[in-house]
Amino acid sequence: MSEDRQDDGTLSFLPVRLNNQPVVMGGLTADEMWTTVLLSGGAGFVIGTPVAIATQIWALIIGGALLGGVFGLLVASRILRRMKRGRPDTWFYRQVQLSIAQYMPSWSSAGLITRSGAWTCHRTE
Repeated sequence: MSEDRQDDGTLSFLPVRLNNQPVVMGGLTADEMWTTVLLSGGAGFVIGTPVAIATQIWALIIGGALLGGVFGLLVASRILRRMKRGRPDTWFYRQVQLSIAQYMPSWSSAGLITRSGAWTCHRTE
């Protein structure tokens, strides 16, 4: 440890991952985990409501939300871990931002350039 310090007491290396979000569960950060649980729990709630009405067992609404959240977290953590492997930390957020800009331009406020096509570089005289 003493070989990492210089004569003036400063460190000779630059810590790289100090400001990164920590991985909480299954390769997901806290924001990704809570978003996944919220969306999949909401889907489980929507699926559990008609089942609860049909069977008159009202606890199925909450049970569907809980099962949806757990199942969604298990599936999404595996899928997102594979997608994010070997890419920068902000890659997933930029992909979401790009898909919103392409498919829902009225929602996008990022101002991303989404032009596709051939680019040409030539001299104009």
